[in-house]
Amino acid sequence: MGTDLAAAFATAWDVFQEVDEALKQNLSKLMREGPGSDLVLTENAQPALMAVSVAVVRVLEKDGGKPLSGMATHVAGHSLGEYSALAAAGALQLADAARLLKLRGQSMQKAVPVGVGAMAALLGIELEPAQQACQEAAQGQVVAVANDNGGGQVVVSGHKEAVERTIEAAKSKGCKRGMLLPVSAPFHCPLMQPAADAMKEALEKVTLSTPSIPLIANVLASELTNPADIRQRLVEQVTGLVRWRESVQYMKAQNVAALIECGSGKVLSGLVKRIDKDMTGQALNTPADIEAFLKAV
Repeated sequence: MGTDLAAAFATAWDVFQEVDEALKQNLSKLMREGPGSDLVLTENAQPALMAVSVAVVRVLEKDGGKPLSGMATHVAGHSLGEYSALAAAGALQLADAARLLKLRGQSMQKAVPVGVGAMAALLGIELEPAQQACQEAAQGQVVAVANDNGGGQVVVSGHKEAVERTIEAAKSKGCKRGMLLPVSAPFHCPLMQPAADAMKEALEKVTLSTPSIPLIANVLASELTNPADIRQRLVEQVTGLVRWRESVQYMKAQNVAALIECGSGKVLSGLVKRIDKDMTGQALNTPADIEAFLKAV
């Protein structure tokens, strides 16, 4: 993870070293060598994913000579990616973003005992029917829509039994398939309130600046630039719905035609066409991706 970037660009290597120093942990070695079982722990995965995303943006800026504000009109991120977006846009210092995500991962894991919570992907269903299924399936427990990813993909989160009941309830509402996800905690639901409280305390101690370009906030699906508002929404995001489909639709309404996914993976760029067929998504994962993109812009 990030190995090719670090080998090709000293700028990326510097990002990984800065994150290591901030965390007082050799995260970059874990990213290069594993073991994967440690890397996927949410307290490691969250800062690692952020580091790769910021590394790509800094390579574009420093090696490609393309300031972010000259390439993009907005930044956005899915869940932890919102911290990556804020770091890329200069609203958060890289070291602060790394430490916040480490704490976020630890706090989310501690909020609910292992085995008590679960998440499930519901395919072929839209937001409102999924919310109705959650309401029917709760039966005194917690279950809520965590991610509205678009293209008929909705993720629910909560107590394991309630999530399982939601999978069944969703079948009568058009859901083609429901499956439990291999996650360690039920993210983005009210069970995460202890983690939200921890993040509120931590964010109050961190300096947030006005981003160089507006952030599309997960919980609002609209743009923010005021640091106090951004801080508030980052806290709400821990327990709140990631409104990704609406965020992409908002960007289209602002005349955004193409979304560039910076970092590890291609999930978000793949969702773009499913949300709006007139928009395009492109993932920048590798040195070759970056070089091709820089030639095209």
